[in-house]
Amino acid sequence: MTTATILLVEDNSKDEALTLRALKKAGITNEVIVTRDGAEALDYLFCTGAFADREPSALPTVALVDLNLPKISGHEVVRRIRADSRTRLLPVVILTSSNEDEDRTKGYIAGANSYVRKPVEFGAFAGAVQQLGLYWLVLNEPVPTVTGNGTGTGNGTGTVSAHEARSSDTDV
Repeated sequence: MTTATILLVEDNSKDEALTLRALKKAGITNEVIVTRDGAEALDYLFCTGAFADREPSALPTVALVDLNLPKISGHEVVRRIRADSRTRLLPVVILTSSNEDEDRTKGYIAGANSYVRKPVEFGAFAGAVQQLGLYWLVLNEPVPTVTGNGTGTGNGTGTVSAHEARSSDTDV
């Protein structure tokens, strides 16, 4: 069994630290790969540049993508994820401070599965991250991986069991 991995695409070191802290507080101990701009995120996903030696089949379970990224915008990252057959079905959550209608519309048009605005207060932010993690890593049923004979084998599970998620403290 493989462990579910989270790809966090975030250029702001404070928001990165808050997200990692919120995941930890929620009891989500999955590996988190952090990329700090859109180009680095695409290099990671498509095994190019600094990630040329990465195993291409080891995709994250979910990508959390900020919108306002250096080099390549979050909207463009989502668009390129959806445009490539290797990543087309990867769940993508836009996690941003933007509450602009235009950003939300562009995000969904690009192919985001969800759009979550980062709350300003840490408790609210931690709660939002906990709900995201539990949904995408525990509750959501991933698309099966197709093997040579056409049967699905799944693509891994989270390290938090559904029972643990339901019975854990939620006063974050």
